[in-house]
Formats: sequence, C-alpha cells, structure tokens
Amino acid sequence: MEISAAGRLEVRITAADVGKRVSVRRLSDAGVAGQRFTDTVGVLTSWTDGVLLITRKSGESVRVAESDLVAGKVVPPAPARRRGPAASYEELARVAARAWPPVESERLGAWELRAAGGFTRRANSVLPLGDPGLPLDEALTAVRRWYRERGLPAYVQTATGAEGTQELLCAELERRGWVREVTAEVWTGALAPVADRAEGAGVVLSREADEAWLARYQRKGVSDVALRVLGGGPSVWFASVPGAAADGPGIPAAIGRCVVDGRWASFAAVEVDPAQRRRGLATAVLAALARRALDEGASAAWLQVETDNAGARALYAGTGFAAHHAYHHYREPGDAGTDR
Repeated sequence: MEISAAGRLEVRITAADVGKRVSVRRLSDAGVAGQRFTDTVGVLTSWTDGVLLITRKSGESVRVAESDLVAGKVVPPAPARRRGPAASYEELARVAARAWPPVESERLGAWELRAAGGFTRRANSVLPLGDPGLPLDEALTAVRRWYRERGLPAYVQTATGAEGTQELLCAELERRGWVREVTAEVWTGALAPVADRAEGAGVVLSREADEAWLARYQRKGVSDVALRVLGGGPSVWFASVPGAAADGPGIPAAIGRCVVDGRWASFAAVEVDPAQRRRGLATAVLAALARRALDEGASAAWLQVETDNAGARALYAGTGFAAHHAYHHYREPGDAGTDR
C-alpha cells in the first residue's frame, strides 16, 4: 500500500486509472470495534457512483465502496513467470483456436465468430482479440444475429489474469446481462519434462480418432461436425492405451489428443477408464504424445483444465505445468447453454 512521508496510508488511485492493475485496502467491517481490512489486487474495470469494480486474476469481480477505501495504488504488471515457456495471452489464444477449429468462421473487425454445430463452447463462441470495428452494443447485436441464424446461442470467450487479457470486456458483458457459464484455466509448461515422465510403452498413436478411441471419449454419439473439430489443427495425433476396459472389449484404457503447432503442443481429451486410474496411464499418454511433438520441433506445451478438477490439476502440476491465465465463456442474456 502507498504510505505517505508522514507514515499514513493513502489512496493514490482515481477513476482515471480504470483499465490499470491496482491494489486496494478497504474496511471489511466498517464501524465495528477492531476493524478488519481486506486487500484486493486486480484490474480496475470501473469506478461509478462511488463504487469500484475490480476484476481479479480468476475473473471474480469485487465491488468496493469508495467510502471504505483505506489505501490504493496502481501496481506494475505481474512479474514474468520464472519457470516454463514465456508466452503472451494473444499468442496462446491464437494457438488454442487453431488447435480446436470451428467448421465455419467469420470476421467482425478483429473478432472471430466461430461455429461448429454446437459442439463445445470453444468452437461456437466469439474470440475477441482486438477491436470489432463497431461500438460494443452494435457488435454484440451483430454477434447475436449471426449465431441466431445458425440456431445457436451466442457466446463470447474472454480471458483474465495476464497481460493483454480482457477484464474490461468481461465487466462490460456482465453489465449488459451476459452470463458467465464456465471458468477454466490455460496452463503452460516445458515439453521435454513431460516426455521424460514415463516410457509411454503400449501407447498407440494415430492420425485419426477411430471408433475405439471415440468409445472412450466422454462425449458419446460424436457427429461428423465434431469429428471435423477433433481432427482439425496443424498436426493432430490421437493416443490410445489398449486393454480390457470396464466399458467393453476393445475400448482403450486411456486416450489423449495432441496438436503440434510450431513450438507449441496442446494436450486435450486425456481420459482414463475409471477402473484403471492411478496406474500412470494418463502420464504414459502425455509422455508418448510429448515425444511425438518433440520430434516435430515443439518445445512448449499448453492445456486447458477446469478449476474444480483437482485430479487433473495435480497431474499437470506434477509434470511441471502452471497456470498462465483464466478463460471464461459468456452466454447472451436469456438463452439456454450448450456443452462446454
């Protein structure tokens, strides 16, 4: 907190600092004996009618009454991560989009409108990397019309918690009644340590997702459109661990998907037969895919993990991954959702 020469805490932020990363201290129990303080760090996304809105790295919005402020200051960008590959949000967002491509897309200024028959929010949402070329309300009207023509709810994918992410856009969407349905994280890590974690013996790699692979995949009855999404990307590999699975003969004990794109390898759809968990099968799948990606010239890896998936988070942290940023899907007001 900012401390004056006289040793007093001071509020050194104003409404002119909207859009900047700030740290504030406020009274959490105003008027109560033994007052307690609460500190909040995040992007100042608005300061209106005596109320500050601060968006934390996780995407959580915190409202702070101006009258409760004890101290505040603008803080520099978060320090660069000291381990793992360096990457900007925009680089990762573009790589992620290529790894999970829609079957149809259209530009709206620097926004990309994407559709794939409703198969996953990622392939059926707007990726807003820049200016849409229209005032926000007009852009959102155009977005809703485009998705309505395809019989789909409109979603906007945003991110928080890194340089260049979209805290201000998140706040504007929430102000307009858009509903945040999903929050997950993008994690990054070096690729070589993943390849060294296990031998990967018994893992079969293929360029296509065959019927056996799809039988283990969590989404049943995958359509032709979904197959186009799963098979899309610069260099796609599918991994399977054969074995007598509990779900039936011929169904793999574990599967995974990897897309190699320049220096990056993405991991997705890593799933294990519940009856065969804790045997290192997921690690073996990751290792086999990582070695293939290394052979194709990749050196870094990224993946997406749900914030409440404790098992996956422990697995990936154990292979050297760490959170880079959070991402969110906002659904248009008054519409039903789709799958993630």
